[in-house]
Amino acid sequence: MSYLNQSVAKLSGVGAQTLSRLEKLGIRVIRDLIFHLPLRYEDRTRIHPIGRLVAGMTVLICGRVEFIDILPRARKSLICRISDETGFITLKFFHFSANQHNALRPGTLISCFAEVRYGFGGLEMIHPDYQVITNSDTEVTHTCLTPVYRLTEGLSQAILRKVVKQALSFWRDEPELLIDWIPASTLKKYAYPSLAEAIKTLHAPDNLVSISALQSGNVPALKRLAFEELLAHHLSLRINRDKIKAWQSPVFKTDSGKEIVEQFLSSLPFKLTGAQQRVIAEIEADCKLEHPMMRLVQGDVGSGKTIVSAYAALLALVAGYQVAVMAPTELLAEQHNRSFSAWFEGFQTKVVFLTGQLKGNARKAVLQDMADGSAGIVVGTHALFQESVTFHRLGLVIIDEQHRFGVHQRMALREKGQQGKTRPHQLVMTATPIPRTLAMLQYSDLDISIIDELPPGRKPIVTSVIPAERRSAVIERISSWVTKKRQVYWVCTLIEESEVLQCEAAEKTAEFLTNALPEIRIALIHGRMKSKDKDIVMQAFKNHQIDLLVATTVIEVGVDVPNAGLMVIENPERLGLSQLHQLRGRVGRGDDDSYCLLLYQSPLSDTAKQRLGILRDSNDGFLIAEKDLELRGPGEVMGTRQTGAVRFKVADLARDADLLDNIQQTGEQIFIHSPQAIQPLCDRWLGGSSDYAEV
Repeated sequence: MSYLNQSVAKLSGVGAQTLSRLEKLGIRVIRDLIFHLPLRYEDRTRIHPIGRLVAGMTVLICGRVEFIDILPRARKSLICRISDETGFITLKFFHFSANQHNALRPGTLISCFAEVRYGFGGLEMIHPDYQVITNSDTEVTHTCLTPVYRLTEGLSQAILRKVVKQALSFWRDEPELLIDWIPASTLKKYAYPSLAEAIKTLHAPDNLVSISALQSGNVPALKRLAFEELLAHHLSLRINRDKIKAWQSPVFKTDSGKEIVEQFLSSLPFKLTGAQQRVIAEIEADCKLEHPMMRLVQGDVGSGKTIVSAYAALLALVAGYQVAVMAPTELLAEQHNRSFSAWFEGFQTKVVFLTGQLKGNARKAVLQDMADGSAGIVVGTHALFQESVTFHRLGLVIIDEQHRFGVHQRMALREKGQQGKTRPHQLVMTATPIPRTLAMLQYSDLDISIIDELPPGRKPIVTSVIPAERRSAVIERISSWVTKKRQVYWVCTLIEESEVLQCEAAEKTAEFLTNALPEIRIALIHGRMKSKDKDIVMQAFKNHQIDLLVATTVIEVGVDVPNAGLMVIENPERLGLSQLHQLRGRVGRGDDDSYCLLLYQSPLSDTAKQRLGILRDSNDGFLIAEKDLELRGPGEVMGTRQTGAVRFKVADLARDADLLDNIQQTGEQIFIHSPQAIQPLCDRWLGGSSDYAEV
C-alpha cells in the first residue's frame, strides 16, 4: 500500500482519541493531512517592540513579568504585566490553572502571541499563546509563517501542526507518490508551480510570502491548488451529466394534446411574458427527448416560474404520466396546491396535497390516489419521498427552491419514479438568482433557463433604510397606510437559527404593535404554528380581514397578497442580501406603489451599511446575488449550509471567479487527451461526494 494511503494512526502521537477527532475533520489517511490546508496564517517570524504596538495588531512580543495577580471578582481572572525596554502591556486570562500562576512569576522572560486590544489600563492581550523562555537556545521566532488549521473540539493547533509536519516530512522522501495530474503545458501557460511546490508553500510559506497576499489569494501556489480543486468539481459534474444522458425517460409528445394545451393557456387570467414562453419552449424540447430533462429555471421574485412549471406538468399529464411538486415549507406547498388546483380545475385531473401533517383516513386516501394513478398531480413537502409513498407512473418531478433540500432528499424523490433504466424528468426552480460564477460550477450539470422579464405593470419596490430609533415614525406610517385600505407585513428576524426564539420575538412584536395600533387588525404567523392555523391566518390576510401581518421569515417565499404593498423588516442586518430580496418580493405584487422599510439597529458596521445600501439602490435580484456572493461566500448565498452544497478546501468562488473560464477549457483538454487523470483528480478533491452531482 502507498504510504500516503496508510492510516494517520501510523504517525507518532496519534492515539485512539486523536484519531477519532481527526476523522471528524475527514482526515483518515496521510494523504488527507497533506491536503488539509491552512485556513489562515500567523506571523511569528519577528518580535515586535512592546512600545510600538497599536490596537488591532496580531503580533509576537517578548518581555519580563513585572507582576502577577488574581482579581477576586465573581469571575476570577489572572492578570500579568510584562515589559521590554520600550514599554509594557497587560496579559489577561479568564481561564487559568495554578501551574500558570506559578510559571508566570515576576522576572520570568516570556514570549506572547495574540491580538493587541485597548483595555481599562491601556493595551492588553487576552489569553495570549505564550511560552516561557528558559535559556538562550529556546526558539522564539519561527522561520516561516505559522499555519492555522481548521479544528474540531478537543484537537489543538499544536497537535495538528505536529502531525501535518510528520506527514510532509515523510512525503518529501517520496514526492512521486503524489502525481501531478494537471498537464505540464497548462502549468506553464498559467505560470503555476508544481503540486509538490504548491503544497509545501501553503503549509509553510517563507517570509517572502506576505500574509495579505495569502489571504487575498494572490499567490501562485494558492491559485494553482484552487484551480485543481475547481477543475475536479467541473470534471465530476461533467461525468455525471454524461451518466444522466445514459438513462432513459418518458417522452412527452404533445401532438395529440394540442387542444388541451391551448385550452389551458386560454383559461389563464393573464398572458405569458416572452421570457416565460421562451423557457416553456426549452422545457418542451427537453421533454421530447429520450433522456431525462435536468433543467433549472431561475427567475427573480414575481417573474412567474410557477406557471411555467404548471405548463411542464400539463405536458406530463397529456402524455399519461403523474407529476410530483415538492416545496421546502408547508406554507409554500399550500400556495402551490392552491395555484395548481385553480389552474387545473377543468382538466379532469385530480390534484392532491401531501404533507407530514396529513393523518389517518385522509392520508390513506391520498396515498391510494397516488398509487392507483387517480391523482395526476401530487403537491407536497419532504413527505413525498417517505417509504410508504408510491406513485403509479411518475414522469416529472418539480422541485421548488431546490437548494433548501438536502441532496439525499432530492435523490429519494427521484428514485420514486425510477423503473429499470427509466427515470422521471426533473425541473428545479429557484427565486434566488444564482450568480454566474456559482451557476458555472455548482449547476454545470443542469441546463439553465432564466426568466428575465417581469409581468407587465410591475413597479419597482421603493426601499428605505431606517434606524430603529425612528420606530414611532414607522408606526405612524403604518397607521396612515392602513387608512388607505392597504395591508402591511412586519417581518421579525433573529440571528440565532432557533425557531422558538424567532417565534418569541414575533409574539412580543405583535403584542407591542397591538398596543401601539389598537384600531388596526393585527395577526401573527410563524413556523411553529400548525399548518391549519397558518392557513387560516393567511387566508384571512388574503381576504383583507387582517391589516397587519407580523411574521417570521416563514413568509420568505410563496405568499401572494397583491394588496399588501408595505413591508417592514426588523434587524435586516442579520440576514443575507438574497434572503432580504426574497422577503421584499412579497410586496410589489399589485398595481400600486410598494415600499420596503429596513429597520436596523444602530450602529451598523461598514459591511452592513454597504449591504443595505445595495438593497436600497437595486431591485435586480441577479446583481444583488453577485454582491451577496462577494460579501458572504457561496455557502451562505444559497441558503443554509447543507449536505450536497459545494464546499471547497481551497477555492473561494468570490475570489477565484476569474479561474472558471480557464477551468472549462482545461476540462475539455483532459477529457480528450488525459482521461486517465479524471478519476484520480475527483478522488483527491471530492472523495465520495461526487455522486451527489447527479441530483
